[in-house]
Amino acid sequence: MNSHTIQRVEIWPIDVPITDPFVVATGARVTAQNLFMRVTLRDGTQGIGEAAPFPEVGGEDRASCLAVATGLAPTLIGQSAAEHQAIADKLSEEAPLYPAARCGLETAMLDAYSRSLRIPLWQLWGSVDVRDRETNITIPICDLDKTLELTQSWYAKGFRLFKMKVGKDVEEDIRRLETVHYTLPNIAFIGDGNQGFSREDCLLFAAGVKKFGGRLVLLEQPVIRDDLEGLQAIRHLTGVPVAADESVRSLDDARQVARMHAADYINIKIMKTGVAEALRIATFARSAGMRLMVGGMVETRVAMGCSFSLVLGVGGIDVLDLDTPLLLSTDPVKGGYRYTGPVLHPWHGAGLDMQVFCPEDRVSVQ
Repeated sequence: MNSHTIQRVEIWPIDVPITDPFVVATGARVTAQNLFMRVTLRDGTQGIGEAAPFPEVGGEDRASCLAVATGLAPTLIGQSAAEHQAIADKLSEEAPLYPAARCGLETAMLDAYSRSLRIPLWQLWGSVDVRDRETNITIPICDLDKTLELTQSWYAKGFRLFKMKVGKDVEEDIRRLETVHYTLPNIAFIGDGNQGFSREDCLLFAAGVKKFGGRLVLLEQPVIRDDLEGLQAIRHLTGVPVAADESVRSLDDARQVARMHAADYINIKIMKTGVAEALRIATFARSAGMRLMVGGMVETRVAMGCSFSLVLGVGGIDVLDLDTPLLLSTDPVKGGYRYTGPVLHPWHGAGLDMQVFCPEDRVSVQ
C-alpha cells in the first residue's frame, strides 16, 4: 500500500437553516439537509466532502444519500486516491442514480489526495484561471414585497446579476422582474425556470421582460428536461441564450443537447453528475463550441469550493452561480475560499484548505 491508500471513510448529517425559504418551481427548502464526509489516507491526511441532495430537483434525499454513500464507502477502502477517476467511475457503475452521494465521496477523496500532495485542489486540474471571480445571487420565488426586499439588500452588497427563480406564474414573474428593474439601476437577470414553464409561457415571459426593457442575459432550464425541442425553440424565438441544467445529468445528455443545438450553455453541477463526470461534460461542451456556467444545489462552502476549484483549474467557465453558502444562516466551514460581496477569492492552501467539525456520532467504514 502507498501513502495515498484510503483507510477510512466517515459520514455524518449536517443541518443548516436557510435564511429565506429557497422556493423554486418544483419545490422548496427551508433547511439544507446535507451530509459531510471525511476520507483518511494511510499517511494520515484527511479530506472532506459534501452531499447536498435536493429531492425536488435530483430525486435524492438525505436518507437515501446516507444509505448509498455508506454502501459505497467500502469501494474506496484499500484504493489509492491517486486513482480518483477510476474510483469515481466505479462509484458511478454501482450507484448511477445517486450522484450527490457519489459527489460527496469524490470530493473528500480529491481533497485528501491534493492535501497529501500539498497543492490546492484546483492545481490538480491545471491552474488555468486562478483569479477573483464574481457570482450572481439567487432570488427565490416569493411575493413582490419580499422580492424587492431581497434584491435591494443584495444590491447594497454589490450584486448586479440576479438569478430569479421563476416558472410558477408567468404574469407574476414578469411583475417581479419589472419592479426590480425600475427600482435598481445597472442590473441584469437570469431567469431560472427549473422546468416550470411551458414553451408558450416562457415565450410570454421573455417577451414581457423585453417589453419593459429588462436585461435578460440567460434563460436557464425553462421547460422539462426531456423537451429539448422546446429548449431549441425558445433559444431561437427569444434570441436569449439558453442554459441546459436538469437536461444534462451525464455526458450522453450533453452530447444530445449539442446534437440538437438545444442550448448555448451547459450548467455544470457536481451534485447532479459527480465530479469526474462534470469534468468530462465541461471538456466536451467546450469542444462542441458551447459555453459553460457552474452552479450547485443548496450547498455549504465545502461542495461549492470543489466547484470553484473546477472554475480555477479548468478555466473557460463564463457564468458563476456559486452563491448558496451566502443564503445559509450560518457557515459551518472554516478556511478555504472567501466572499467579499459577489466576489469569490481563491485560496492557496492544500486541498480545499477547509476544516469542519466532525461529531462522535458518525458512520465510520474502514
